[in-house]
Amino acid sequence: MCGIVGYVGGKKAQDILVGGLRRLEYRGYDSAGIATLDDKNEAHITRSVGKIAELSKALESEPQTGHLGIGHTRWATHGGVTETNAHPHHAGNIYMVHNGIIENYKELKAELKDYKFASDTDTEVLAALIDSNYKDGISLKDAVAKSLKRIRGTYGIAVFSPKEPGTLVVARLGSPLIIGLGQGETLIASDASALLGYTREAIYLNDGELAVCTDKGAEVFTLSLKHLDSKPETIEGDLAQIQKGGYDHFLLKEIMEQATTLHNTLSGRIDPKAGKMHLGGPNLTEKEMRDIHHVVIVGCGTAYYAGLLASYYMEQLVPDLTTEVVIASEYRYRSFHLPKDSVALVVSQSGETADTLACLREIKKRGIKTLGIVNVVGSTIAREVDGGTYVHAGPEISVASTKAFTAQVVAMLMFAGMIAEYHGGDPKLIAEFTRELEILPAEIEKTLNDNRETMEKLAKKYSKFDHALYLGRDTAFPIALEGALKLKEISYIHAEGYASGELKHGPIALIDDRFFEVFTILDNWLFDKSCGGLHEVRARGGKTIVLTNSKADIEADDIVRIDSPIKLLMPILLNTLQQLFAYYVAVDRGNDVDQPRNLAKSVTVE
Repeated sequence: MCGIVGYVGGKKAQDILVGGLRRLEYRGYDSAGIATLDDKNEAHITRSVGKIAELSKALESEPQTGHLGIGHTRWATHGGVTETNAHPHHAGNIYMVHNGIIENYKELKAELKDYKFASDTDTEVLAALIDSNYKDGISLKDAVAKSLKRIRGTYGIAVFSPKEPGTLVVARLGSPLIIGLGQGETLIASDASALLGYTREAIYLNDGELAVCTDKGAEVFTLSLKHLDSKPETIEGDLAQIQKGGYDHFLLKEIMEQATTLHNTLSGRIDPKAGKMHLGGPNLTEKEMRDIHHVVIVGCGTAYYAGLLASYYMEQLVPDLTTEVVIASEYRYRSFHLPKDSVALVVSQSGETADTLACLREIKKRGIKTLGIVNVVGSTIAREVDGGTYVHAGPEISVASTKAFTAQVVAMLMFAGMIAEYHGGDPKLIAEFTRELEILPAEIEKTLNDNRETMEKLAKKYSKFDHALYLGRDTAFPIALEGALKLKEISYIHAEGYASGELKHGPIALIDDRFFEVFTILDNWLFDKSCGGLHEVRARGGKTIVLTNSKADIEADDIVRIDSPIKLLMPILLNTLQQLFAYYVAVDRGNDVDQPRNLAKSVTVE
């Protein structure tokens, strides 16, 4: 579920592999390793538990000199976090790295009686299966293809053998792989960021495809070994986007750059003078836009919460629209029905989220139009949807998503604005949303700069608590969920988000001196009701923080007020304060902010 790199060419493979793995550290991992083939056709494996720095130390004492190799960062699925379970794995003449899960590995392992397995992994079983098919007269390509036909599950693999020096074989099903084409060299990666600085030309493998890579390029085949024409695409982004740029952590950089990234999301898509919004990618006719009366939004984690906030805006803009926001990991297994006048918004930062991708495919089977709200160009979801939009937030390196949330909400809001145009929505309301979108980047920048020091001091005050409740009403409810998620992800404080009206239906029983409560209170028609929940918590001794745009008197332990002309989109501004708060709490607790324990950036397995 984490990072794969590979190299074949004229340079020292070790340096490129380790450098590529460093680029992929943000994906989350617990161990790492590389395997190379030297000029005598002897293979060498070095693996370590922990960070890439530990792998680098091991390689200092035993450097590898080959010009072909593979590398991997592992996020444990089968077997504990040990050096033995780390990748690459070796069986006979096969050296392999693998992302994904082989569901039938136990039955395959039972068949492979001639192999003595050293690890607890499903990956070593697949390596042994390939080796068992790699007999005299059979090429590595043929052995890999034959073996993968036996597999149930998902995989992104890179394989080499001393019997065929100068050749890497790669394949994918449900786990991304990209082939970078250089001058006299070919690179492999599970994420384009590992290829930046080496090449701009890449082949994005599709599910069920296999490629043979040499220093002269790559040939792509189906698993039935039918040759495919593969057109290289241009990799977007640059090295500066995947560097910290003077910040202590990628997370802080990504929080603070939201004004810039949101400007990219909005660029060319709003017309404030006309009061209109437009997305160029939905690929829907005017009739299809008019016929939409039901929108289902599919996502996981932060993407789900972004969809939930966007659904409130959709219902305001398009009164005759029904919205349904679903958690992908649940929806994919439900016997759901979608009306013919539906469209599905499939939301994923990486564009590779396994459960979300599975939902997309189930929805397409029902004949429903699908639109992707995706950040990563060329990702699987972006390729399989009928249309959609890139949010253009730029690479998000920290595991905890921040700028992608903001961009996703705004992209879905602009889609709602388009639907509203075709459904006869209130032009004044559409224009007001458009006006706020125009000034939102500047207001985000002002909010973050004005309150950064305040949130840091507040975080120090509350960083020693064990539990937190986040509460909000109406459009502040989704950001209560998102605020709690951010805090628990990176600070490891137990945090839960609730609609404020649910307080008396259970959560209020939890309040004691181990808890603090964060209220996001909007200056709107529900202000008094929101304050009612605040009073109930304070009456029971709760320690309360209020984030608000109201100037009215509010009783709380700590209050952070935003003074902004933004009204409708105020939850987005308040959420940036929650992001800062979670960041500084995690820093004060001494946590690994960018790579929180047990989490991975791109969840490509179920």
